[in-house]
Amino acid sequence: MGVGGISIWQLLIVLVIILLLFGTKKLRSIGTDLGSAIKGFRNSLRDEERRDAEEAATIEHKQAHKAENPSQRQQADADFKIKSGNDEHK
Repeated sequence: MGVGGISIWQLLIVLVIILLLFGTKKLRSIGTDLGSAIKGFRNSLRDEERRDAEEAATIEHKQAHKAENPSQRQQADADFKIKSGNDEHK
């Protein structure tokens, strides 16, 4: 028995029928399209995470500027420059 009660021979027969119906070229293009769609989805997730991190750093920077002590502002500016500089190299 194979997967879910289907034998390996039945799977091979179904695969041959699919190959005959669609052809290898069509199946290859479907696989390529599916792969590029998945890659695009992953890239958009990474971009969104990066954007969220930048927004969080900006908010943190703005909140630090509200500090009353000027030395705290200078430290916050230095921290922000360091964080911003590291993000550009990724």
